[in-house]
Amino acid sequence: MKKIYRYLLVGTAFMLTYTSCNFLDHDPQGTLDGDLAENQVEALVTSAYSALGNDHYDKPFSLWPYGNVRSDDAYKGGNDINDIATFHYYETSQNIQTTFSEPNDLWYYCYVAISRTNQALAALENTTAEKFPNKDIRMGEMYFIRGHFYFMLKELFGHIPFVDETVLLDNYDNIDNKLSNDDQWAWICNDFEKAYSLLPETKKEVGRADKYAAAAYLAKARLYKAYRQDEKNSVTEINADDLKEVVKYADIVLNSGIYGLEYDIAYNFLPGSYENGKESVFAIQYSKDDGTMFGRLNWGDVLSVPMGLGCCDFHKPSQNLVNAFKTDASSGLPQFDTYNNKDYDLQTSSADPRLFHTVAIPGLPYKYNQELIYEEGWNRNPTVYGYYASLKENVDPTCDCFVNVSPFYGNTKNRIVLRYADVILMKAEALIELNRAGEALPLINQIRERAKRSTTFTNYAPNMKISVYEPGKNCTWTTDFARQALRWERRLEFAMEGSRFFDLVRWGIVSDVINNYYSTEASKRSYYSSARFTKNKNEYLPIPNQQIVFVNGIYKQNYGW
Repeated sequence: MKKIYRYLLVGTAFMLTYTSCNFLDHDPQGTLDGDLAENQVEALVTSAYSALGNDHYDKPFSLWPYGNVRSDDAYKGGNDINDIATFHYYETSQNIQTTFSEPNDLWYYCYVAISRTNQALAALENTTAEKFPNKDIRMGEMYFIRGHFYFMLKELFGHIPFVDETVLLDNYDNIDNKLSNDDQWAWICNDFEKAYSLLPETKKEVGRADKYAAAAYLAKARLYKAYRQDEKNSVTEINADDLKEVVKYADIVLNSGIYGLEYDIAYNFLPGSYENGKESVFAIQYSKDDGTMFGRLNWGDVLSVPMGLGCCDFHKPSQNLVNAFKTDASSGLPQFDTYNNKDYDLQTSSADPRLFHTVAIPGLPYKYNQELIYEEGWNRNPTVYGYYASLKENVDPTCDCFVNVSPFYGNTKNRIVLRYADVILMKAEALIELNRAGEALPLINQIRERAKRSTTFTNYAPNMKISVYEPGKNCTWTTDFARQALRWERRLEFAMEGSRFFDLVRWGIVSDVINNYYSTEASKRSYYSSARFTKNKNEYLPIPNQQIVFVNGIYKQNYGW
């Protein structure tokens, strides 16, 4: 991390000039040390919040190349396999190098953000509540943001160094990455516990973290921690004490009376008045016409716009994912064992309504605009990547939130980090693994009931069919069946939102799922013919070699690399 931290103090002040947000209205002044840091503590907090949106199209914080393209949910897309070739190698689990610039830059961006939180925390600790009445709240926010970035790094890289506000700049290069897997998750949980203890139940300004956001993230971190992994990335046990903590903190969110499910899932992925709705527990805020060059756009997802509307047709839903949305025409339940035997057909296949909120299908309206029909010709290279496009992160191009930054088209729609639906399914998963599958049933059905009514904008979609689980009528609700239902529900509910691969790693099934996907998908996508996921290696990205060199080799490389 030598290169990273050597320039952070300068970079923080510099990068502030390129970002803005609802409440980010403080300009940096001077250097960031001594009394000035104390006087400018709000600006330091603003800087940390700004980092949440300081990603880039080839180092996106949405993690679409890592959570979706590495899974069975998405193809890389673009012009061909050589268009951002690094992401192609991740898609096929082959030829991955420790010297790739994209993951190194993503590592760098995350640690820049963490350094900003540490600077703010150091300044906050050196002031008093009398001088700065919001001291405790702002400290809670910084612990929350730091935990967020450490969570992201942990998902990606497995073994990472942890630096807090007590570490002097000159000692950063002496911090190794050799904590055990369990201790790493404990470190992240501790940040969210601190955030939870300090944050208020309600936030005065949109975009800030509150106590319930901290509780939701703490439940998520505890869920990941519960699946204990050895040094070879194999799941060795599922810890009951951690699972009980998941239930505890999930219940705090579910009983808040503030957050809840949107009536229609579509509301989570629409701009303007739909943003920051009741399901959005925490979201990255974007804007335009805010005094900056282009506005605070979602740069991380600009590549997913179809070529017929802009650029560059990356992040394409896989045929396997589309097939997973098929339902039994009679029961309305998923086709767990047979879903991929035959490809989805728009005219004849029954489907979960969530398909039409997730995937753009030729012949149907694009993003619910019935005057804008998605065409096969909008696809950049259908021979390689097919005819589907991703919808959730995109917007109707007639929206004034759609911004031309040639050759790209960005947008200002918020990106939700924590959804209420995620909290529901976190609790359901914990209950199932605690052998309390009966208590998980109404939670999973709650998500399916919402999916069933998610037809507000999709009256044009044919053959929408979905039912809840009714033990004794359409299913036998055993622990094994409940686990399968939960995992299926997570895939459909959060499809293309960047979490699928990490779910598979957490459950310890990633090797089997991905290699089966490669073998079945190879008949449709020829470049999968040489794809192969290596167990006890490909679960995590290698630590970037550049970072190992910068710290003179004190980082331990991940197993298998």
